[in-house]
Amino acid sequence: MAKHKEWFGVYVVVCTPFTKDEDLDEEALRRHIRFLLDAGVHGVIPTGSTSEFAALSEAERKRIVDITLEEVHGRVPVVVGTAAVSTRDTIMYSQYAEKAGADGVMIVPPYYCHPTEREIYGHYQAVAGSIRIPIMLYNNPWTSGVDMQPALIARLAEIENIAYIKESSGDMRRVSEIMRLCGDKMTIFCGTDNLALEMFAMGVPGWVAAPANAIPKQCVQLYELAVVKKDFAKAKELYFKMLPFFSALESGQFVQYVKASLEILGKPIGIPRRPLLRPAEEEIAQLKEILDQLPG
Repeated sequence: MAKHKEWFGVYVVVCTPFTKDEDLDEEALRRHIRFLLDAGVHGVIPTGSTSEFAALSEAERKRIVDITLEEVHGRVPVVVGTAAVSTRDTIMYSQYAEKAGADGVMIVPPYYCHPTEREIYGHYQAVAGSIRIPIMLYNNPWTSGVDMQPALIARLAEIENIAYIKESSGDMRRVSEIMRLCGDKMTIFCGTDNLALEMFAMGVPGWVAAPANAIPKQCVQLYELAVVKKDFAKAKELYFKMLPFFSALESGQFVQYVKASLEILGKPIGIPRRPLLRPAEEEIAQLKEILDQLPG
């Protein structure tokens, strides 16, 4: 693996803007990325779960990667979501990301087909062997239907360019077990928004944050208080104000709620792609009430 600058901080999984006809809105995507960069996020992740990657065509996914890299222009790391159901397609997307200039890739296990541990290991081994940039594993049993256990993570950590994991199981015990088994071979990023402070307290140096689409400055502030300044009293005060928003997103409708939140905050990027829908009006009202309580 080629040497790379260590990843840390708030990495935002960038929402994919759509027009009213559900087409990719390239100008809105560029505008949204500039908004995130200006707010101080430490990294961006296009074509991840919050990006609705599974609803995008191959051409759209590649175009989003190109636009993201153009707009970021080296200011922060770009880690491209390259997951697919087949190993062949995952390799294709990963090689495209590397050739385009991405700093790394993030890969959730193949979904729907529910591979065995042997098959999961072989999948990541094949992808890792096809590229030289770092890989961030993404463990999210709630969306993928596959739960990678710490023992498997430890085996994968022995593969040279598998160096990070976004841990989204929601089980804090996983964090300490992965740390114990992997040591410095695997860097954990928080993937459960309403456990962000708990993971920071455990020494986790990064957060892959869906809510940072809507409130990037506050997410960066929480990271700086907890990780950089280690002022856990102030971090907890801010965290408790943010928790209702985090918990709303973790309820399952994270794409719909993030896009609705951006609309409420005056930074609209369009609707989700069907079958996902704009939240009902009563849900919008509840979101507005939550957002009104957040610090500016």
